[in-house]
Amino acid sequence: MSHVFPRHTKANPPVAVAGDGCYIIDSNGKKYFDGSGGAAVSCLGHGDPEVTEAIQAQIGRIAFAHTGFFTSEPAEQLAGLLIEHAPEGLDRVYFVSGGSEAMEAALKLARQYFLEKGETSRHRVIARRQSYHGNTLGALATGGNLWRREPFAPMMIETSHVAPCYEYRDRLESETAFEYGQRVANELETEIRRLGPENVMAFVAEPVVGATAGAVPPVEGYFKRIREICDHYGILLILDEVMCGMGRTGTLFACEQDGVTADILCIAKGLGAGYQPIGAMLCSADIYEAIESGSGFFQHGHTYIGHPTACAAALAVLTKLTGEVGQRVAPMGEKLDDALRDRFGQHPHVGDIRGRGLFRGLEIVEDRASKAPFDPKKGINKALKKAAFEAGLACYPMGGTIDGVRGDHVLLAPPFIMTEAQIGEVTDKLAAAFKTVF
Repeated sequence: MSHVFPRHTKANPPVAVAGDGCYIIDSNGKKYFDGSGGAAVSCLGHGDPEVTEAIQAQIGRIAFAHTGFFTSEPAEQLAGLLIEHAPEGLDRVYFVSGGSEAMEAALKLARQYFLEKGETSRHRVIARRQSYHGNTLGALATGGNLWRREPFAPMMIETSHVAPCYEYRDRLESETAFEYGQRVANELETEIRRLGPENVMAFVAEPVVGATAGAVPPVEGYFKRIREICDHYGILLILDEVMCGMGRTGTLFACEQDGVTADILCIAKGLGAGYQPIGAMLCSADIYEAIESGSGFFQHGHTYIGHPTACAAALAVLTKLTGEVGQRVAPMGEKLDDALRDRFGQHPHVGDIRGRGLFRGLEIVEDRASKAPFDPKKGINKALKKAAFEAGLACYPMGGTIDGVRGDHVLLAPPFIMTEAQIGEVTDKLAAAFKTVF
């Protein structure tokens, strides 16, 4: 009898015993194509020898040193490489163990920044509906994922949520894509005015929305307008690239494609590629200077921040992501998109195919013409996950795409090392799952 507390107590998952490139192998010898990289984590696939060697070498030197006493060479080198490639203005890196920790640190840093500046009333956070920013209480309160939030609502800080940039569902026929983006971006300004600018500290958004809505990219001009609004009211822009960053959308940082930078930016998942648990919060020189010239102490911390072995692994990963492996994502992503459109573009139950790079989503509908979703009671996303898994494809279907209750989608986030032949394997196995379910 297992004593592991699983994600789902009624499930009996297979035991993963080996990884080989884009595949995971269970204890029965069955191979599964890791079509979502877990949760957009395994960007380099499984068994990368260079990352493994970097981990082993660091453990041989020193596995752990607490940052209350020491820094480490891997942390210093990793921070330097991140800032070398980061959007303009970002200057400091705070290492944590995952995405939720990175977002929690971002929220606390934003609050302390304004305290250091004497703007003590600034505490409110604005985010978007159908977003996800992590499972710790502050991050969960910030996110707009209703079913995750609801049980813990009495325990969470008060936040505001404005419209997402969700062109497939929300753009009016009378609007151009640009006009639509400006309209929904301006909801941020309306909410800031409602709350009082002096009370608002930050706006939080995913450049490309991940698990909650299924690889939803913004329209052109949306984030530039968001940046303008934040600057006008002195609000910090926190970008959550935990899932969509680290090369996943075709550039190392997802926001590069929208021509904006953040005041605080969070990464994780692909940063460690699954080889070690690591995340990071990057902040601007101005924010760091406010702390340094003020109290001099960020009132936050975890035991494993800046973990040398995790940083050594991430340094090896990032070296690859800034080299040839990272350069494969955009062209391979276009080929994956072409294959998905060719195979599912006219499928009666696929309403939208979207995303950037190797971060793609298919929105499932009951009726293409009206975009009507399936009845949530049918559990379409769960059925698709099960059927795909039986076919040897691990993908990431989710429900509640539209409003937290209605709607289904499938998210694909395969390893960056996938081949063109494996694109065919993914579409074949996904098509088999569709045939089983529909």
